[in-house]
This record gives sequence, C-alpha cells and structure tokens, in this order.
Amino acid sequence: MKTIYLLCGLLCDDVVWEAQARELARDHDVRVISFLQHDSLAAMAAHVLAGAPASFALAGHSMGGRVALEVMRQAPHRVERLALLDTGYEAAVPGEVERRAVLVEQALAQGTAAIARTWGLPMLAPHRRDDPAVVQPVLDMVGRMTGAIYAAQTRALLSRPDATGVLQGVDCPTLVLCGRQDGWSPPERHERMAALLPRPPLLRLLDECGHMAMMEQPAAVLAALREWLALPAGSTTGSDDHARH
Repeated sequence: MKTIYLLCGLLCDDVVWEAQARELARDHDVRVISFLQHDSLAAMAAHVLAGAPASFALAGHSMGGRVALEVMRQAPHRVERLALLDTGYEAAVPGEVERRAVLVEQALAQGTAAIARTWGLPMLAPHRRDDPAVVQPVLDMVGRMTGAIYAAQTRALLSRPDATGVLQGVDCPTLVLCGRQDGWSPPERHERMAALLPRPPLLRLLDECGHMAMMEQPAAVLAALREWLALPAGSTTGSDDHARH
C-alpha cells in the first residue's frame, strides 16, 4: 500500500479529487490536502512534509502542482513518484499581479460566491460550461472559500519561484497531465515541462477537458494515475506517448 498525497489547487478543496481519491483509497493510503491557512508555497510544502511518511507518492493539481514542485525542492529524496496536473513551473509574469488583484479585491469585498462564475467557468472546457453536473460543484467549491483564503493563496502564487531547475532534477517516475482545452495552463506548457524532466515522463493530454481535469474527465484521470502508480521505480516512458480519451 502506497501513501499518496493529492494536493488541491487555488480555491479548491477535497471535492476536486473526490472521484479519484475514492477509488484509489481501495488500495492505498490517500491523503487530500487543501491549503487554507498558508500564503507561501514554501509553507504549503512544509505542511505536506510535516505530516508525511519517509517516502510517498505526490500528485498536485494547478497550484497544488506548484506545491508539489516545492516539495521536490525541499525534500526530493522523500518523493517516490510525482504527478503534475494542469499546472506550471514559471515565476510570475509582468502584469499578473494586477490581473489577479481584480478578483481578489472583489472576493474580499463581496465574498467568493460573487466571483465563482467569473473565476470558475473559464477553467472548464467550453462545452462543459453549460453542464450543471460539472459547473455546480465548481461553483459550490469556490463558494465554500473566503476572500482571505483566496488572497493568501494568490500571494503564494505571485511569490512562486521558477521551478525549471527542480524539474531538471526530478529522478522518479513522473506523470504530466493536462486537458487539451486548458486555457489557463495549456498543453504546450506541459510539453515544455515534460522536455525539462531528465527521464521521459508519462505524458497525458486529455481531449474534451479544460483546467479542472479531475472533475471534467474523472475516469481518464483515474486511469492515468493508476498507470503512473504501476510504473516501476526505475522506469521511463516515452515522452511522445499522448493518450487521447
């Protein structure tokens, strides 16, 4: 039985991983972490490590993927395998502070429910934005957060370090996964991430899927995670192995 950490992204809680966590928990010790009390990636990573066993599997989505890379920066020897889903590795870019501030200020003034649709709908593939089975759980999840949580998580993202060197030093089986319609963190970024890794990762680009891959394509994400968990510790895979689901 492996210990598997599933790290949540910006304005997300354990609902985002619900479908995968439920199934993986049949065979593994699954621990889902959302970051509601920290305002730096370093503190978030330290929180993961403080409660973790000596070695574990680590998967992160969006902001959680950046936390996973920070865990790799702090304690690479403890991570048995790494999965990065709909995420990124670069530092903040010019203008990002101003763009993010608009929604943060609105959430602080009016609550996160006021920004749920503005923030949440662009995260989904276009054809998912009219599907209440996907949209409503996203809106409810955002609504459970507070403006203070959103502001703290945004501070963490804006102060993120470039993780190029971290990726270049990863020495464990790695999954890189992204929705093909992810407009927030597009497939091309994940292909660049895959190219930076010293051993070819399991690269999965999912059709009909945006940024919220685990909720939009739960079965495909679960299949990719199981494939990743089954990789032998010293294995490599073809980086051009793009699965279509």
